[in-house]
Amino acid sequence: MNIDISNIANLPSRFGDFKVKAFKEGIKEHLVIYKDNLAKIPVVRVHSECLTGDAIGSLKCDCRDQLEYALKLAESTNGMVIYLRQEGRDIGLLNKINAYALQDKGYDTVEANHQLGFKSDERTYEVVTFILNHFGIKRIKLLTNNPNKIDSISDIEIVERVPIIMEANKYNKDYIQTKKDSMGHLF
Repeated sequence: MNIDISNIANLPSRFGDFKVKAFKEGIKEHLVIYKDNLAKIPVVRVHSECLTGDAIGSLKCDCRDQLEYALKLAESTNGMVIYLRQEGRDIGLLNKINAYALQDKGYDTVEANHQLGFKSDERTYEVVTFILNHFGIKRIKLLTNNPNKIDSISDIEIVERVPIIMEANKYNKDYIQTKKDSMGHLF
């Protein structure tokens, strides 16, 4: 993999004091948020970008809740959040908004992606293995419900899958149910 790596910077946040490092993979720039004194077997969250949820607080998904939970957990356990720039399950922001419009017409999140000509999930996770190897991490506790993340991380021992269950609301309960029923998410 041809990846450019930034210097390390401090990132004080409302979730704690972290270190950050960016990894540029082609046009995508991923961010790693981590504690300076990482645990021997850190809790690691692989979080895909969700502008509408993470930044704006959309109630259509549980992304912001998951990100905030992961950052709090990283602070309390000396863990890491790998923030991947894979907006809308890697269909991009424009297509994600088009998928939202289809969801407004009654399609679920998977059906909307299919209507737009995409797979249910276009994301890949090879860069995660690269990042973990860069940090010398060989064993992790993976904070996820997504079986694709578990299956896609190679050469790293996942000693435990830590579930990340957020409370559903009236806007995202069907979305969460679709992730379980159609995408095999583990709840």
